[in-house]
Amino acid sequence: MRPRYLSLLVVASALAVVAVVVAAHRAKNETHELRDGSAAAAPALHFAGATIPAGVRAPDFALRDQDGRLVTRTSLRGRPVVVTFLYTHCHDTCPITAQQVRGALDDLHRPVPAVAISVDPESDARASAHRFLAKVGIGGRMRFLLGSRRELAPVWRGFAIRPQLKHEEHMARVVLLDGRGMQRVGFPASQATPERLAHDLRALGADRAP
Repeated sequence: MRPRYLSLLVVASALAVVAVVVAAHRAKNETHELRDGSAAAAPALHFAGATIPAGVRAPDFALRDQDGRLVTRTSLRGRPVVVTFLYTHCHDTCPITAQQVRGALDDLHRPVPAVAISVDPESDARASAHRFLAKVGIGGRMRFLLGSRRELAPVWRGFAIRPQLKHEEHMARVVLLDGRGMQRVGFPASQATPERLAHDLRALGADRAP
C-alpha cells in the first residue's frame, strides 16, 4: 500500500472521529439546555398560504375606519391580523373575500383583528363601508379603513397591491401579519379559504392566550 494512500486514510479516519465527537457534544449541550429551560424548541412553521420573505414589515399608516375611529399599524400589534383589500361597490370578488375571512374568524377560539383597506378611495365612504360590512355579515368584526388616494397609496405600495382602476380590477389578496407587525403569509383571494386562513392564523399564535 502506497504511503500517500495510507496518509489520506489516516486523515479521513481522524476527521470521522472528530465529526462524531462534535455531534455528540452538540447533542449533549442541546439536551442540557432544554432541561434547564435556557433554550426553547422552535419548530418550523408550515403555512397553507405563500410565505412572505422574512423582514417585510407592514407599512405605517394612520387611517379612519367606517366609524371614524383612527387605526394605526402600531395599534394592531400584539396579535396576528388579517388584512384584506376591498372596495365597497364590488359585487363579486370582495364580498366573497370578506366572507372567507368571516369563516376563518368563526373557526378560531379567540378574536382576531381584521381590517379591509380601501382600494377605491373616490367611491368608498363611511356609509357605503357600513353597508358592505353588514351585507357580508362581518359588521363589528372587520374595520374598513378609508382615506384619500394620497393617504392610501403608500399603504398599497407597502403591501404590493394594485388599487382599483377604471379599466383594471384591483389585486385581490389577503395578508396575515404576526404579532410584531410583520407580513408573514399572503393569499390570492381565490385561494383564501376559511380553513386555510384559520390554519395559518393558528400557526401565528391566534388561538394562544395573550
